[in-house]
Amino acid sequence: MALSDTAIRNAKPAGRLIKLFDERGLFLLISSAGGKWWRFRYRFGGKHKTLSMGVYPDVSLRDARERRDTARKLLANDVDPGEQRKAVKAAKTERAGNSFEVIGREWFAKYSPNWAAGHSDKIIRRLERDIFPWLGGRPIAEIAAPELLATLRRIESRGAIETAHRAQQNCSRVFRYAVATGRANRDPTADLRGALTPVKERHHASITDPKRVGELMRAIDGYRGSFITKCALRLAPLVFVRPGELRKAEWVEFDLDGAEWRIPAARMKAREQHIVPLAKQAVAILRELHGLTGEKEHVFPGVRTNGRAMSENTVNAALRRLGYAKDEMTGHGFRSMASTLLNEQGWHRDAIERQLAHAERNNVRAAYNFAEHLPERRKMMQAWADYLDKLALGAKVLPGRFRKVAG
Repeated sequence: MALSDTAIRNAKPAGRLIKLFDERGLFLLISSAGGKWWRFRYRFGGKHKTLSMGVYPDVSLRDARERRDTARKLLANDVDPGEQRKAVKAAKTERAGNSFEVIGREWFAKYSPNWAAGHSDKIIRRLERDIFPWLGGRPIAEIAAPELLATLRRIESRGAIETAHRAQQNCSRVFRYAVATGRANRDPTADLRGALTPVKERHHASITDPKRVGELMRAIDGYRGSFITKCALRLAPLVFVRPGELRKAEWVEFDLDGAEWRIPAARMKAREQHIVPLAKQAVAILRELHGLTGEKEHVFPGVRTNGRAMSENTVNAALRRLGYAKDEMTGHGFRSMASTLLNEQGWHRDAIERQLAHAERNNVRAAYNFAEHLPERRKMMQAWADYLDKLALGAKVLPGRFRKVAG
């Protein structure tokens, strides 16, 4: 006899398990504590099996019968409903394990130890803020170009065009990692070429006219702010490293007797050690500064930050104090200044590029080239410092290895 809602509600526990049978294999199991569970009993492959159908009253009699009928349809097609449920659960688990966020974090954990802390922080924050909330739970193999583009367009909509492009690059790395590890078939970012708003080319403001360079050098010599800041300003054009590499310099990296600064790979953008030959003028600045900060870890310690390097805005703020606007000269601009004038003076282009520590496209070559063109670079760095001294004195210097006009 089929069950009714009234019979189920009135059924009481009896200190033992009770089975109330419905039809076609469905029954209600009542525990001694009063719990009520739906079960479906069936036969498959010559064996009797039981399948859970949910808990009453969360699953009503009507719902339990619908679930039973679905299971019976599977049996009619020679499918074991119990095994089919296990397969669905396993598929859901696999889909969750192969989600974009899971694989993205796996990729980040694998490669971020080789990145600078600031670089890795920017990447994971970008993914957590702009990508994971929309794509994180999606199986990575199912994400197509239109869905990815919609997510990137959200970044574009707030005017962060460059961030959108960088997010696309980060996503591409995650997709390619998924392909390499067998969890995706392709990288859909390749289909988005030209879909995002182009990034306007941005140049770091720099002074490259020799006469104005001389004026800048004289202004730096007359700087009346912090002595540590003045030393950073004086050293910046002599070494033309990236601002972060300069301000985070540590005394242990310098060999003043050997006139050499070796910046460890962990602090370099290209992730390889970088050698900076030091002109005698640079050594003199560092020896003078050593008396003040030599007992500290950083060459340029922060004024208000115990044990930390000077602020990233210090050099730029000093340039503003000297009267140079942000669209006129920046700390990064010393690199453009050196690159432009050194090339005009005829120094070996590869030596200039190596001294600028521009990333080597050939990864194999990059592992060995941190000392490449070093003899030429030593000559170039000393000649460059001498050239800046002459410009500071107001001398007129012609192109061609810094030839000074007679008279």
